Amino acid sequence: MSSAATLRVFWRHAIRYKWTMALLTFAIVALNIVELFLPVFYKRLVDVATTLPLGTALRDALIAVLLSIAALNIARWAMFRIAAFTNNRFQPRVMIDLERSAFSYLLGHSYRFFSNAFAGALVRKVHRLSRGFEMFADQIFWRFLNVITLTTGMLVLFAIRAPILAVVLAVWVALFVTVNVIYSRWKMRYDTQRAALDSEATAVLSDAIANAATIQQFNGTRFEEGTFHGITERLRRIYTFTWNLGEMNDAIQFAFMVLLEIVAMYIVINGYAAGVLTIGDFILIHVALAQLFDRLWDFGRVIRHVYESIADAQEMVDIFEMPYELVDAPHAQALAVHSGAINFNAVSFGYTAQHEILRDFTLSVAAHEKIAFIGPSGAGKSTIIKVLLRLFDVTDGSIEIDGQNIAMVTQESLRDAIALVPQDPALFHRSLMENIRYGRRDASNAEVIEAAKQAHCDEFISHLPNGYDTMVGERGIKLSGGERQRVAIARAILKNAPILVLDEATSSLDSESESLIQSALKVLMVGKTVVVIAHRLSTIMLMDRIVVIEQGGVADMGTHEELLKRKGTYAKLWNIQAGGFLR
Repeated sequence: MSSAATLRVFWRHAIRYKWTMALLTFAIVALNIVELFLPVFYKRLVDVATTLPLGTALRDALIAVLLSIAALNIARWAMFRIAAFTNNRFQPRVMIDLERSAFSYLLGHSYRFFSNAFAGALVRKVHRLSRGFEMFADQIFWRFLNVITLTTGMLVLFAIRAPILAVVLAVWVALFVTVNVIYSRWKMRYDTQRAALDSEATAVLSDAIANAATIQQFNGTRFEEGTFHGITERLRRIYTFTWNLGEMNDAIQFAFMVLLEIVAMYIVINGYAAGVLTIGDFILIHVALAQLFDRLWDFGRVIRHVYESIADAQEMVDIFEMPYELVDAPHAQALAVHSGAINFNAVSFGYTAQHEILRDFTLSVAAHEKIAFIGPSGAGKSTIIKVLLRLFDVTDGSIEIDGQNIAMVTQESLRDAIALVPQDPALFHRSLMENIRYGRRDASNAEVIEAAKQAHCDEFISHLPNGYDTMVGERGIKLSGGERQRVAIARAILKNAPILVLDEATSSLDSESESLIQSALKVLMVGKTVVVIAHRLSTIMLMDRIVVIEQGGVADMGTHEELLKRKGTYAKLWNIQAGGFLR
């Protein structure tokens, strides 16, 4: 991606506050104009002191100049305060808007996108986008604008006092800026590498912390330390390299400034000797150059910081520029579920072009029917659920709910119509009340508690010190696997969607908990179309029909008794599980 894409994102968010931005620009320009007049009055102070004879007239003239200097300083103070307070209003608003936009755009990406990304790295990219704007805005308003205003004023001032000096200054500024821009653009490639390495280091750190228990169980501490040491060592080297490049640029700038000061003073000496310039002009030129050098010294850093800020923000901007894998069809309508009948019409799908999972998969699920998918691992059972939820688009064929192609309805309405209880439910690091209420966010506390009772969550929640206000930890780590699944079932009960999908919903339950959940599931399934992936006999026995999936297609289907009589794949799976208990 080019830097222009990042600048467009910054501008699109900044222009929302155009009047605040205009006031900030005005205050900073006015501040610099006021500062530009200070050397003029210091020149006048010296000229008055060296030309008028001692006495009252001299005193009065000097006090008049001093009062002018005081007035300029008061004006400078006022402009700076206006600029500072305006900036404090402007930058945080844009930064928060950027983070909100990044958050919203990220959540719109597909299941595949998040499967291929590190959560920690994405978080870092969102924060670096807003911090990149902060650095960029600081450089543009407080540095670059200063340089433009002051340099323009200096050229006018020097043209009035010593035209040859104005020419020298114009040529010098052009060379100075050109060298800095070329150098900084060349350095940007290394700043971009540094930003990428920083994201990689964050991802490794986040991944290790999220899997700390696994690291301890497998004695992987030294291995992970070595991995993190390797990535951070690369990061250290590129930090050192980029900082050294910055120091080299500083050295070049210093040489430029020394050269200009010597040439300028030489011109002033000749002008004074010729009677064209006064002693006050020495003060004027010296103070003016000091101000200019201060701004231009920063200007070298401005160019570098501008490119660094763009490099920092660019990773998130790349995601902004990345089109969504899944989008609603043009003029998509909301899904209208009347009965909940589902049809898979010659569906084919593969996660890659080379590896097809579903092959011409055709199946009709009647309204309010309870159907179970069974089959060996890798047969495509979970993939069927993913394409039904439209986490992926099928490569061929179609899926219909009550005769409506799910690719032609809004994703939001499709997922509103389906309640999912996954095999490994992930919870928010929020209270149990908030996690269960996520099934229907406008539900009352009483409705949440009732759903929890039906899912037999209330039994363990009531024993917790903070009850429903208990925080569950990241991804629900403070709860057992069975407790997390009961919370997920409570969430589905509260949602009360017409289609229910259970993906090994009782796999993490012990026998006692499972018996409690089965009664809740019977209540939950009433009046709904139910699609289940199950291996447990107790769950399979609740189904109206069992579909055997092999190699991405329907190998067999029927009731439990019918499939046992055929002595096919289902009978083998049944005997393996049931036989294990009988032995």
